[in-house]
Amino acid sequence: MASQDIAQLTEALAKTHVGEELSYRGQGLKLDDKQSVEGIAREIEQCKYLKALRLEGNTIGVEAARVIAKALESKKELQRCHWSDMFTGRLRSEIPPALKSLGNALMTSGTRLTELDLSDNAFGPDGIKGIEVLLKSPACHTLQELRLNNCGMGIGGGIILASALAECYKQSSVAGSPLKLKVFIAGRNRLENDGAIALAHSFQMIGSLEEVHMPQNGINHPGITALATAMQHSLNLRVLNLNDNTFTKRGAVAMAQALRHLRNVQVINFGDCLVRSEGAIAIAAALREGLPILKELNLSFGEISEAAALVVATAVRDKADLQKLDLNGNCLGEDGCEALKEFWESVNRADVLGSLSDDEGELDEEEEDDEDTEEDDEEQNCVNGTKENIDGSPAKVTLCSPGLLSFLHSPTSEKLLNLGAKRTQLIEQQLDFSDATKMAEVFLQITSVYKEEAEVKQVVFETVDTLLRKAFSSPHFQSYIFVSSLMVNLGLLKGEEKMKKVCVLPGHLIVLEHCVGQDYFPVDLADVLEIFLTRNGKVLESCSSARDALKTALEKRITA
Repeated sequence: MASQDIAQLTEALAKTHVGEELSYRGQGLKLDDKQSVEGIAREIEQCKYLKALRLEGNTIGVEAARVIAKALESKKELQRCHWSDMFTGRLRSEIPPALKSLGNALMTSGTRLTELDLSDNAFGPDGIKGIEVLLKSPACHTLQELRLNNCGMGIGGGIILASALAECYKQSSVAGSPLKLKVFIAGRNRLENDGAIALAHSFQMIGSLEEVHMPQNGINHPGITALATAMQHSLNLRVLNLNDNTFTKRGAVAMAQALRHLRNVQVINFGDCLVRSEGAIAIAAALREGLPILKELNLSFGEISEAAALVVATAVRDKADLQKLDLNGNCLGEDGCEALKEFWESVNRADVLGSLSDDEGELDEEEEDDEDTEEDDEEQNCVNGTKENIDGSPAKVTLCSPGLLSFLHSPTSEKLLNLGAKRTQLIEQQLDFSDATKMAEVFLQITSVYKEEAEVKQVVFETVDTLLRKAFSSPHFQSYIFVSSLMVNLGLLKGEEKMKKVCVLPGHLIVLEHCVGQDYFPVDLADVLEIFLTRNGKVLESCSSARDALKTALEKRITA
C-alpha cells in the first residue's frame, strides 16, 4: 500500500473516533450559534460508538445546544454526559430550552445513560424542569450516577427532582429493570427540609444508593431524620456526606439509628453539622456495634465536648480499616486535645487522629443554646394524650393510678412502699420502653427515695432491677439515650433541651453503682459513664463518697 494511501487511512480512522470519548473539557469555548458549534457537531457525528461526551467548562447557548442535540440523535451508545459548568454567563431563561434540546436528543437516540453530570450550572428550579422529562424517560432507567452539585435547585427544584426520580423508578420497574442509582451528588443547592424530605422518599423507594453527597443544603433535624430513614434501605451505602447541615440531637439520634442497619459504610462526613455531645454519643454507640470497614469519620466543628470525643474515639479504636478521625473545631480544650492524642498514641495509631488546631476550647456548661431547644413544661406525671419520642415516633401515654401519680409527682419512700407488691407492674404499665428519656426520669425518681433502711433499699433495688432488665432486653430501647439523659440530669453532660435540674443525691449514685454490677447492664454503657465520670466528676463533689464508689464499680465492670 502506498504511503499516501496509508496517510489517508490513518486520517480517516482518526476522524471516526471508534470507541473513544469526545472531550472539549475546559476549553472556554463560547458557543452561541450554529456556526460556532459546527466543528463540534461534525466530530460528534463522525464519532462512531460514542460513549462519553465532555462539554464542561464551556458556555453553550440555545441555538448551539440545538445543533449539538441534532448530532446526538444518532448516538445510541452514549452512556456518560459530563456537562457541568457549561452555561456560564447565560441568562437563566436560556438554560431550560438548551437542556430540553439535549434531553430530547438523548431520548430520540434510544441511548441508556449511566452517568449524568450537570454540576456547577446555576440553573435553579427551572433547570430541573429542563431535565425533568429526560429523568423520567427510558434514557435514565439505567442511570447509576447523578451529579447536580451547586445548581441552586432550591426547595422547588428538589421536589421536582424527587418526583422525577420516583417516576423513573416506577416506570423502569414496570419495564422489568428497576432504576439502580448508585451515586447522588447535590451539595450547595438550598434544598432545606422540604427538598430533603421529598428526595428521601425517592431514595427509600430506589434503595440502591452507594454514595450520597448533600453538603451545605440548610437541612436541619426534620430533613436529616427523613434522610436517615431512607438510608436504612440502601444496604450497600459506602459514602454519606452531609457536611454543613444542622443535625442537633434529634437528627444525630435518627442518623445513629440508621447507621445500625448499615454494614458497608466506609466514609462518614458529618462535619460542621452541630452534632453536639449527646448526638456524638448516639453515633458512637452505632459505630461501636457496626460499620466494620469504616475508613473515615468526620465529626468536626460540632460542639462536642472532651468526654464525648473520647467516647467516639473508644467506639472506633478497634476498627482496623480506619484511616482518619476528624474531631477538629470542637470544644475539647487543651487538656482534651492532649487526652485524645494520648489515647491514640496508647494504641499505636496516632496517625488516625486529624489535626486539632482549630479547637474551640472547653464548652461553657452555663451557655444556653439558641436553636432546637424545647422548653419542657410538662409535670413529671402521666396524663391521657400523646407525646413524641426523641426519634419523632409517638410514645405511649396512659392514665396513672392515683398512688403512682402521687409518687411520680412528689417521690417519697413511703409512697413507693405504699404502692404494694405490684408497684413494679404498675410502673411498667405506664412506661413506653421505646422512650428512653422518660425511663431515665423514672429511674431518677425511684432512686431519689433510696435509704439505707433495709426495706426501702430492697424495694428500690428490686424495682430498678426489674425495669432496667426489661428495658435493656427490649429491641426498641435506645440505651445510649437513656445513659445520655442520666448524665445530663446528673450534671455530667450538657444537654440540648432545657429541663428542670435534678438535685443529685447519694441515692442516685448508690443505686446506679448497684445496677452497673448486674449482668443486664451493658459494658459499653459502663464505658461511657466511666469516661464522663472521670472527666467531669467534680460536679458530683457533694456526693463524693458515692461518686468514687460508682467509679470503682464502673472500672470493675469494664475490666471484668
